[in-house]
Amino acid sequence: MSLDSAEASPSSSRDWFFPSPSFIHSTSNSPQSPNYPRKFSTIPRHSRSSHTDWKPPKTSTFRSVSSSGSAAYGDPKYGRVRRRIELRRREKMAKQEKEDPVLEQKRDVSKAVSGVKTAIGEMGIRDFGQRVKIRWQMASYIAILITAFGSLVHKNFSLHNQVIDLQDQISTMNIRLQACNTSDTFDTISILQEGNHANSEGMGPRLVSVSISFGGMLIFAMMLGLVSDAISEKLDSLRKGRSEVVEQNHTLILGWSDKLGSLLNQLVIANESLGGGIVVVMAERDKEEMELDIAKMEFDFRGTSVICRSGSPLILADLKKVSVSKARAIVVLADDGNADQSDARALRTVLSLTGVKEGLRGHIVVELSDLDNEVLVKLVGGELVETVVAHDVIGRLMIQCARQPGLAQIWEDILGFENCEFYIKRWPQLDGMQFEDVLISFPDAIPCGVKVASRGGKIILNPEDSYVLQGGDEVLVIAEDDDTYAPGALPMVWRGSLAGDFIVPKLTEKILLCGWRRDMEDMIMVLDAFLAPGSELWMFNEVVESERERKLIDGGLDLSRLVNITLVHREGNAVIRRHLESLPLESFDSILILADESVEDSAIQADSRSLATLLLIRDIQAKRLPYREAMVTRGQRGSFSRGSWIGEMQQASDRSVIISEILDPRTKNLLSMSKISDYVLSNELVSMALAMVAEDRQINDVLEELFAEEGNELHIRLAELYLHEGEEMSFYEIILRARQKREIVIGYRLENAERAVINPPNKNERRRWSVKDVFVVITEKE
Repeated sequence: MSLDSAEASPSSSRDWFFPSPSFIHSTSNSPQSPNYPRKFSTIPRHSRSSHTDWKPPKTSTFRSVSSSGSAAYGDPKYGRVRRRIELRRREKMAKQEKEDPVLEQKRDVSKAVSGVKTAIGEMGIRDFGQRVKIRWQMASYIAILITAFGSLVHKNFSLHNQVIDLQDQISTMNIRLQACNTSDTFDTISILQEGNHANSEGMGPRLVSVSISFGGMLIFAMMLGLVSDAISEKLDSLRKGRSEVVEQNHTLILGWSDKLGSLLNQLVIANESLGGGIVVVMAERDKEEMELDIAKMEFDFRGTSVICRSGSPLILADLKKVSVSKARAIVVLADDGNADQSDARALRTVLSLTGVKEGLRGHIVVELSDLDNEVLVKLVGGELVETVVAHDVIGRLMIQCARQPGLAQIWEDILGFENCEFYIKRWPQLDGMQFEDVLISFPDAIPCGVKVASRGGKIILNPEDSYVLQGGDEVLVIAEDDDTYAPGALPMVWRGSLAGDFIVPKLTEKILLCGWRRDMEDMIMVLDAFLAPGSELWMFNEVVESERERKLIDGGLDLSRLVNITLVHREGNAVIRRHLESLPLESFDSILILADESVEDSAIQADSRSLATLLLIRDIQAKRLPYREAMVTRGQRGSFSRGSWIGEMQQASDRSVIISEILDPRTKNLLSMSKISDYVLSNELVSMALAMVAEDRQINDVLEELFAEEGNELHIRLAELYLHEGEEMSFYEIILRARQKREIVIGYRLENAERAVINPPNKNERRRWSVKDVFVVITEKE
């Protein structure tokens, strides 16, 4: 068979078989092939149509000749034909190389194939098996070339498609960026909503969208709950008083007792001239309960803010919470109940206050229940502490009021801020002036003493007339407020002389004490110092007589040193009528009803007991009145006339003067309204003293001297000791007349008036006086 016939008959049985390019390409790209690509790039959908006509280039195949022409194949006469065919193949391959640089690799293979064919033509087909081997090698080379070419083309188009996609994305982002910069809010929201999950289509995306929506709502609810809990916790902290007080220059009250209402009322009145102040109360109670109890107190706050906080004064963190270092005064209230436990707690509170790292700006006012513990508290607190012993103050006031009926109202006016009180201030224009002239230099105040700078700031009450004020000295006065007085021009005052012999008779007295107090020994010593020799002190209580002596001796009382009084013991219950009827109630000058030690832990129970005793005594006295009128004469009752105010107070409507000790101020108000008791002394006076010392700690020295057995005290004098009946005088003239006996007149009460006037106005105005009028003076104790 000829070569042309061989080429035209590809289906001949002797034709050599070569794998097609598609077959080679598929096998070479199998996972087992070393040329299998690791990654494939997907051609985008919109760019696939441009590459559908692409096909890999065809490669020429060699067709074998039949075995019958194998001998003629090596004949020389076919050499020209072979060279012509070879030339054509080379030209075709060169043309393909010019069209695509990728065919450079095929050129080398073609050269190799041409060389192989030339060698076969020269050598002749000597061996059939050798030709088959060579043909398979050439087929392998061709398959490798086709695979490499296909991979390169595929990668090229894949990279090209990726570049196109990236360019499209960049263009889209640029368009959106321009839209965000130039469009309004509605367009912006519309653009943003184009990609949310609400536009999802299909079951799967919609399920995902619903899950995302529920998840978002759940997270929002959780965040809203956390915020709500945080706000609720903060409000609860504010409501329960756990927040910190940011105020400064405030008055801090530590503790809670029945004196708090009166104390707050006095502080409110004191701050009224300043437009109001800040009072902080910290106690171991709930803040809401404290605010509710304070709201029930019937008084006007007058611009003062009261802040309540829950906490313990023994914990430094709680003290810091109420800005203790910035307070101008700290008041420590005594707890209701046992006196020793209350004072022990007050002592620990003082220790906590002295341990504040920032230090204290103001002073500490401590209320104590027992006088014996005062030394210990002052030892711990040092110069920062001022003490007010409530039990001792009430006891001394009861004794003074029993001896001078009507003095309780005077003390209420002086201690409270509603009327006139003590103030200390320096006035340089008074330097070099004698105290006698200072007395009449204040139109709206009454000088009572001098704070001497040369003696370390000691306050001297009722100094001598010849004392000359030096530089740095301050004047102690009684005035309505600290900004309502100032020295004026020295007036011309006629001194005059006293109306009569200035001798006050000191008569024996008979006093009854109903009940037993912890400080009974102190009261006995004070009474022994005040009363005239030969006076009697009857003690009626439930304590056995032998036990009384032991308690008095343990308290420090030496019975052998009592000079002016004689103790008379009677045992019985003050709330049982038959026990009281065994006493000569009609013969006593004064009767003091004490809050008994056995029930003093409960203010209500103690007040109920005192009230019952008062009613029984009044009823027994009313039935024995004829006997008293027969046995008691006017001479025995003193030198007071029947129509005078002092006489009426002392006679108490022909009955003994009764002084009742009441612990709860509310009970005191009820008794005052019913007028079944002549005088009622309660813890309200202690609250007034605490408030006054809190406002100015120097006043505590003045009060201690006025309450003590020695030094100066308040007295009520009859007008007949200073003037004649119907004499016309000014208040300044009365002041100068009283100075002849070294007394300072601070007020008066007219014959028909209900209350005394302290620091009267218009002191230089002359008026007509009556001998039945009385004057209130500061004088040395007799």
